[in-house]
Amino acid sequence: MRLRVLGAVLLSAAAYYVYLPLPSGVAEPWKLMLLDALFRSFTHASDVAHALGVCHRVHLLNRVVSWVEVIEPHSSHTLQVTDSTLGGVPTRIFQPVAGGQRLRRGIVYFHGGGWALGSGRMRSYDLLCRKMAEDLDAVVMSVDYRLAPEAVFPDQYHDALAASRAFLSSQVLERYSIDPQRVCVSGDSAGGNLAAAVAQELGSDDSVRVKFAAQALIYPVLQALDFHTPSYQQNQAVPILYRPLMAQFWLEYLGANASLASQLLANNHSGALDAKLDWTRLLPPARRKHYRPVLRRAPGSPRLLLDQVPQLLDVRAAPLLAEEAVLRRTPRRALVLTCEFDVLRDDGLMYGRRLQDAGVAVTSEHMEDGFHGCMVFAYLPMMSSVGRRSMESYIRWLDHNL
Repeated sequence: MRLRVLGAVLLSAAAYYVYLPLPSGVAEPWKLMLLDALFRSFTHASDVAHALGVCHRVHLLNRVVSWVEVIEPHSSHTLQVTDSTLGGVPTRIFQPVAGGQRLRRGIVYFHGGGWALGSGRMRSYDLLCRKMAEDLDAVVMSVDYRLAPEAVFPDQYHDALAASRAFLSSQVLERYSIDPQRVCVSGDSAGGNLAAAVAQELGSDDSVRVKFAAQALIYPVLQALDFHTPSYQQNQAVPILYRPLMAQFWLEYLGANASLASQLLANNHSGALDAKLDWTRLLPPARRKHYRPVLRRAPGSPRLLLDQVPQLLDVRAAPLLAEEAVLRRTPRRALVLTCEFDVLRDDGLMYGRRLQDAGVAVTSEHMEDGFHGCMVFAYLPMMSSVGRRSMESYIRWLDHNL
């Protein structure tokens, strides 16, 4: 009897820990709850290890990721998969075997993880890049840029830029039989940030002979000046990317003190909405909903945080702040995939609108039931329907536009 009671108590406690109220439109909410419970468990353990001085919280999380997800390269009868370097940066290369020396499409991809977590060698990214290479008959290069806390901005950006420059070089294009007219830069989340920043830099660099024909950004993070966009307000407590966690990732990336998170979240560094991120103009009414701008909620000068973290205004870190003249020189075709239940939704939607205003042909793909990071959950054991649909939509766009 006591064992039954104990079992019931433990089961109730587990259910209480896992259960999280979610918006009614989220795809397969119980899968997201379970995923969030696992992530929270590892995050709490990492926080404890960090507080005790055992290791940095990011290091423990990455060790867990490496143990669970990172796999060795495995070739098949259709693909040759190798670990190499691109511009001095570790890279996993997926190259179709058949077809001789005919020219193929080429894609350079940057993984997500808040500039601090993850790897292109993770199983989820390995499977994504395999499918891209096979379905598109393309050479895909998945880049392992350096990570925080050892590397801080602009290190990750420099790695992404070096890899992209090498990818577009005549030596690499010829070695892998890549068509210079059919090359794309892509990434998700923080990787989408790097892809957008690289597209801006190389588009404006007249010394680069081969230009990217397309950029494909998957729920990208593009600014840290407004943590109260409608999507931040709507989804601040929706897993797996909570609003405070995104602020932590930004401060870690920019090499700033973590104690500044409260100021960042209070929007105390904002005066008035800059035209480049004025969501009252850039977002359609269906996304603005009933939300209103929130400016300077905390006391003190709005310049204080900007003086301490000037990188917040650096377009290499925040591509949404780029001038229109720069956006006009980015790849002529762009995909921006966003998810309704994602704090970063409006970053992507605003950037898509600004690219469109600059004359870029933009496809805005919106997953009404999607959540942040859903595309990497397109396979078992955490396979979700929206993960499969978002991945198929992404690859279909590449097939039609590259």
